[in-house]
Amino acid sequence: MDEAEVASAPRTGVAVLGTAALLEACGGSDTPSQVAAGLPDANLTASFEAARFLQHAQFSSSEAEIAAVRSQGASAWLDGQIALNSSLGAWDWLKQRGYSVIDQNKFYEMEFQSNYAAWYQIMASPDGVRRRIALALSEFFVVGGAGVGTLTWGQFAMGAYWDVLCKNAFGNFRVLLEEITLNIAMGEFLNTLGNQKEDATTGRLPDENYAREVMQLFTIGLLQLNVDGTPKLGANGQALETFTQSDVSNLARVFTGYESDTSEGYSQSAIAPTYTIRNVGYTRRPMVLNAKRHSSLRAEFLGAVVEAGTDGKTALKIALDTLFQHPNVGPFFARQMIQRLVCSDPSPNYVARVATVFNNNGKGERGDLAAVFKAILLDTEATSAAGLTSTTFGKLREPMVRTAQWGRTFNATSLKGTWKIGNPNYSAVDALGQSPLQAPSVFNFFRPGYIPPSTAMALSKATAPEFQLVNESTTASYINYLQNFLINGMWVRAPELITSPDAATVTDGPDIVPDYTAELALVGKPVELINRLNLLLCAGQLSSETVTMMVTALSYDQANASSSDSTKRSYVAKALMFVMCCSEYLVQK
Repeated sequence: MDEAEVASAPRTGVAVLGTAALLEACGGSDTPSQVAAGLPDANLTASFEAARFLQHAQFSSSEAEIAAVRSQGASAWLDGQIALNSSLGAWDWLKQRGYSVIDQNKFYEMEFQSNYAAWYQIMASPDGVRRRIALALSEFFVVGGAGVGTLTWGQFAMGAYWDVLCKNAFGNFRVLLEEITLNIAMGEFLNTLGNQKEDATTGRLPDENYAREVMQLFTIGLLQLNVDGTPKLGANGQALETFTQSDVSNLARVFTGYESDTSEGYSQSAIAPTYTIRNVGYTRRPMVLNAKRHSSLRAEFLGAVVEAGTDGKTALKIALDTLFQHPNVGPFFARQMIQRLVCSDPSPNYVARVATVFNNNGKGERGDLAAVFKAILLDTEATSAAGLTSTTFGKLREPMVRTAQWGRTFNATSLKGTWKIGNPNYSAVDALGQSPLQAPSVFNFFRPGYIPPSTAMALSKATAPEFQLVNESTTASYINYLQNFLINGMWVRAPELITSPDAATVTDGPDIVPDYTAELALVGKPVELINRLNLLLCAGQLSSETVTMMVTALSYDQANASSSDSTKRSYVAKALMFVMCCSEYLVQK
């Protein structure tokens, strides 16, 4: 099957464990099984609806959460989650585990431990909705961990950045925009940190990186938009651009003079050769302004003016207020958040409804993120049964979201508390290829406007961002990745240590392990097991044909309640492979 055939093929309801199954994940024509054989719940549809909502709002849908949503209603349940305080942050988690210690491990030179913290956050933190929203925000306001590796205590800088996203997930967009602008990880990633004013003697000009990306990617985009996210057209019928190179060069003057906060002081390392090392606390302090290095030139951008001699704090306020008030921000942000949570190619009407809430939450407030995310998750297009049979509604689940769903659905825990899930290996034959806070560039893992070429989606100009990750190699790699951990959990080298020695140790083995208690009780009962996974993982979106095929395949397995633990775990893992590799799971409706 070539790329064009793959992308244009309708869902057949056939669960095939292989490359074709994963690549078939687009479109859909079969009606999901609403009354699959063996399911005793008379209110099954209501359970499916609750699970579907939960899988949009967070990473998973447990039986208890399904019951809570059915009892309280989706809106009230969501209000309760929004009201929860943010739980233990990544920065504090790293510190608790000893990564701020100055010893021979030289943690101050490392970045990758932030990956462990991020996986803990999305797989096990108690406030799952906040963490799901933060992950979506991290793919909009992108900082990739590899891009902060030159910072001392880079992993703490990334942890602090994640904490900013979590703290502000239900706050105000304007506040979040300022906090990410002054965050030291962002400063390092997009060159605001240490950016200096112009110098006529040397020919130096302010670095334009952040000025360009804060417009292009974080606020207004490249094209002027209607409230429904469609481009505005000029008299010549061509789309109108939002900013010019002059806007970039002038705005760049605002982002000069920023340096790291040195108030935390320094420490002397005890290891030879000794180093003077910055105390780790600086990584979560906002950058500070050095007025001597800040440009005092007049700056004109997007119709706003910063007069010559304006102090840096006032200049920043003018710049961020101008960006925040731009009419593009609502539709630009709304469309991408809908893409991350609900639908790859949302209708203009859906975008307009959410953008309208961004512009005014009904109480006169602009940029109320709690109201915006409620509007996304409770919109009729997100909840209507019509989407279940539509060939244009839904999204491909991101690989890291699938893994997080597995962890949360089966209450995965790190036995030693270290959560040592490695960085993505983009070339390995058994790697996920994606990991939180590890985007390879400021453009994220994929572009929001990506359209799979030479496909039916291309003919209708339907965006499908996640498909930019999909090819023959990543498809096979994902399947191999699952096979590595579905039976016993994720293998970790020396799980009791916060570092990983190069050589094998006697303690190497599964550390991030699932709780399959309920599933093991259903070994030898394929109908009940597949129906359970259909509810918890797919919100009932497996077709009756697919359920039948999976049940039939499992029926050939002779495992039963009397089998050994390893045999029963293999049986459960086989059922999970069937589900997590089939198109009706991979496409989230």
